[in-house]
Amino acid sequence: MSDREFVDFATVRDLLDAANERRGELSYEQMMALQHATWASSTNRGGIKTDPKVFAALFSVLMENDKLAENPDICAKIAELTPMDVAGVRVIIASKRVAMDTSEIEEVIEIVRQHVL
Repeated sequence: MSDREFVDFATVRDLLDAANERRGELSYEQMMALQHATWASSTNRGGIKTDPKVFAALFSVLMENDKLAENPDICAKIAELTPMDVAGVRVIIASKRVAMDTSEIEEVIEIVRQHVL
């Protein structure tokens, strides 16, 4: 298992908002990151608003899948983007060349639906 921690865009947004309140200002790069995280965690991207609790629960369940467990970054991406069709999952898993047949992908989609809807 990886020693890296994966977080969703809503968490990034919340952390940057908190830093902005504490310090009173953010660097240009942090402001751009905050702007992107705000957009990415909203319903404007994909129609589903990001929720840190849903992300964590979905990531945990996806990590139990034998084929996905080897790639926690893929689990995080699926948990963040919440694809609802086979093509959407295939695009994500293709980056790491994870071999899954259609029935396995449909199981992943069913897990996503259980957590998001």
